Amino acid sequence: MKTREPLQVLGRLYVPYANWVGETTSQFLCELRDKRRLRGTGCSECGKVFMPPRSVCPTCLASLETWVDLPTTGLLMTYTSVHYSFGREYQPMDPPYLLGIIRLDGADTGLCHFLGETSFEELRVGMKVEAVFKENREGNILDIAYFRPIKAAS
Repeated sequence: MKTREPLQVLGRLYVPYANWVGETTSQFLCELRDKRRLRGTGCSECGKVFMPPRSVCPTCLASLETWVDLPTTGLLMTYTSVHYSFGREYQPMDPPYLLGIIRLDGADTGLCHFLGETSFEELRVGMKVEAVFKENREGNILDIAYFRPIKAAS
């Protein structure tokens, strides 16, 4: 029997798909889109508030059925700048851009999101920030355009 070398064809495969995000995330995204409202889930067992919302508490494994309204303000816990590109289909904007982890006031966990109306040099851990919503919202996390620093009154 004659053996052959395997044929290898290099290329890129694009597979479009729809992703079901579940009941909890769906409700969260609908609130963002329709009401510009940030809501987390609260644990009735240990008292923690999760943002982004979850359906199960990772601390005590209780079911999270209580919704908690959160303000659009919070603290910047950490931040970085992104200067590389790995494809526009995977990044919602072209670099360079700023990312931060924001712990909304009243929440116990952080939300990773874009930072805007600022520079890397102006950012500080612990600074107060607020959400800026897009005018035309579509029902995804990018309905929050970015978080910007809250300027102290002089």
